[in-house]
Amino acid sequence: MSIFSDYSRCYNLLYADKDYAAEAAYVVRHIRRVSPAAASILELGCGTGRHAHHFAGHGFKLHGVDLSQEMVEVARSNQQPEDPKIVFEVGDVRSVRLGRQFDCVISLFHVMSYQTSNEDIRNAFRTAAEHTATGGVFLFDCWYGPGVLTDPPVVRVKRVASDDLTIMRIAEPTVDSMANTVNVDYLLRVQEKTPPSERWISESHRMRYFFAPEIELLLGEVGFRPLGVYRWMSDENPTLDTWNAMFVAGK
Repeated sequence: MSIFSDYSRCYNLLYADKDYAAEAAYVVRHIRRVSPAAASILELGCGTGRHAHHFAGHGFKLHGVDLSQEMVEVARSNQQPEDPKIVFEVGDVRSVRLGRQFDCVISLFHVMSYQTSNEDIRNAFRTAAEHTATGGVFLFDCWYGPGVLTDPPVVRVKRVASDDLTIMRIAEPTVDSMANTVNVDYLLRVQEKTPPSERWISESHRMRYFFAPEIELLLGEVGFRPLGVYRWMSDENPTLDTWNAMFVAGK
């Protein structure tokens, strides 16, 4: 089973408590600091498009790319036909080439942490560089190494429900400190209410955690200049208890 194949059907319910509007506003503020006139965004790893609609609400034209056909279909199904500002398409963040540049390229919700090999992350950064216009900005978040090692991941259980669906998700992590990765095995029990049914879904997500010096080196290789690193949803620098960091780079 490919990552997110069945998982995509449960995705929006699992993250119904995620404040996409506040996160989009936070990202827009950082974009405006670097490029006040920015008007177009390429989102690498757009998922089901929840962030994209909020960026459009801030006046941006957005092109979203995601590896998962299922995720893109959900994103398109939630799109308003009269809104021409958003385009979603299937593509691999490591290799997609759209033949145009954008004022900013973003990648949110740890998409870069799914690039677990040096080749993967280099290729993803090359994609970002080739699509970022001169004077533009590249902004992404990822798992932050000092926080992951200071507060190692543990088994977690999450339960969510809607009018017709109940989900229990168990996340069991295994840390590989030599590869700077965490393998997270997910087991989901999905219960449909009408008609009553139950099924189990298993997914394995391998995530990489990064350190600021290696990110700075990798960004420099493709022509970006690092502009800042922040605790996610904060204007402060990350600390030892920071799991999620946001990096900002200019071109």
